[in-house]
Amino acid sequence: MEFTTQDKGRYTEVSATGRLNMVAAPKLREVINGVVSAGGKRIVVNLAGTSFMDSSGLGALIGCLKLARQSGGDLRIAAVQPQVNMVLELTSMHRVLTPHATPEEAFLND
Repeated sequence: MEFTTQDKGRYTEVSATGRLNMVAAPKLREVINGVVSAGGKRIVVNLAGTSFMDSSGLGALIGCLKLARQSGGDLRIAAVQPQVNMVLELTSMHRVLTPHATPEEAFLND
């Protein structure tokens, strides 16, 4: 799994490419922790390139959401692929981590 980070002005976009599983989950936490430590308050995880997510990946996303909120910010997800969306819906986590169509739309009304 590969992660890239871009400052978009109003938010920081973290693009995740590959499979978000037990191997990649700690790396996602590390990347988000780095963004938060650098002062990032609004984070969008772009999942357009994420073809698969398991419970470890979901746990990492929830942990990152908690970290962002504890620092006074927020984390949102965007461009969710079908398998990832299925995991979110089966676990009812789509209510907590609401998927947005594009990274740009994630903080559009804030």
